[in-house]
Amino acid sequence: QVQLVESGGGLVQAGESLRLSCVASGSISSINVMNWYRLAPGKQRELVASMSTGGNTNYADSVKGRFFISRDDDKNTVYLQMNSLKPEDTADYHCNVVGLTTVPGNRGFSSWGQGTQVTVSS
Repeated sequence: QVQLVESGGGLVQAGESLRLSCVASGSISSINVMNWYRLAPGKQRELVASMSTGGNTNYADSVKGRFFISRDDDKNTVYLQMNSLKPEDTADYHCNVVGLTTVPGNRGFSSWGQGTQVTVSS
């Protein structure tokens, strides 16, 4: 079982920055894909940033140039640096990691964190 714990959300003013973190723990052999999603009430879940094992990153158009995903493999941690925050960035942010466990016969996993709320005021 792989568990994810997010932190770093909060209430900030427009133009400020936050850094979200997501720490994975459990029977992890490897983490291959790391994603950050956000969900606002009444809106579709949006993939805002992703990173593969090769270091390739992708960002939603709405956050390009402002949000940056990074990772620390030794700590099984993924970060989302959010700069120049806008009110429309207000959402519940969830991390998702995909990889392999150390358990034979049950190797693959895709785990989700509990979410961390980001609220940006004007």
